[in-house]
Amino acid sequence: MKYRVGFRPRAQADLFALYSYIHLQAGHKIAGEYVDRIEAACLSLGNFPHRGTRRDDIRPGIRTMGFERRATIVFRVRKTAVVIVRILYGGRDYSLALRAEKNEA
Repeated sequence: MKYRVGFRPRAQADLFALYSYIHLQAGHKIAGEYVDRIEAACLSLGNFPHRGTRRDDIRPGIRTMGFERRATIVFRVRKTAVVIVRILYGGRDYSLALRAEKNEA
């Protein structure tokens, strides 16, 4: 069964912010390619939704998956869908960020 993959508004905002940051540092091409790879990794969860690490200690049902040792994809698996909750870059403390956003996921 293939799961539908959707992005929460905060995850979309994370991608836009990440693109802007990389664009300023390295240019349009590199920023676009990096964000495209992150999106592809997120969409691949539709085929293999239970990858990553369960983080019930942060919030029940939350899973995390590292991306190229620079980003963390935070997601939740539902009955027929994977919901991308956040995409955090550069060593941000995702557990602290998620605990502060009780209603987001």
